[in-house]
Amino acid sequence: MALRQIGTPYVWGGGSRAGATGGGFDCSGLALYAWSRAGITLPHYTGSQFAKGTKIPFSQLRPGDLVFFGGGNGDPTHVGIYVKDGVMVHAPKTGDVVRKVDFAHSAYYRARYRGAIRPSA
Repeated sequence: MALRQIGTPYVWGGGSRAGATGGGFDCSGLALYAWSRAGITLPHYTGSQFAKGTKIPFSQLRPGDLVFFGGGNGDPTHVGIYVKDGVMVHAPKTGDVVRKVDFAHSAYYRARYRGAIRPSA
């Protein structure tokens, strides 16, 4: 479901179980929407999503796993949905659109990678 949203505008606070709100998605709204299609309820906050599921090592990522980013020791500040081969789909920032990015080979994202989870009921 997340891949079907490619090109949808980033909207801060956007996204719900029903789809885009305010004309788009933010990163956690895209994740909660995609996982709601699989019957899993996620909160609309990246930090809370990071605690909702089983921690997954990078080497065991599967499509649909949530990958998290952010500096420091607090809650992660960004989430994407793993596609395959080091690629995620995400809603990056204001002025951008939902897109895929090869985060595994990006110096920017690798430096900020915080971990991954596989959501569960």
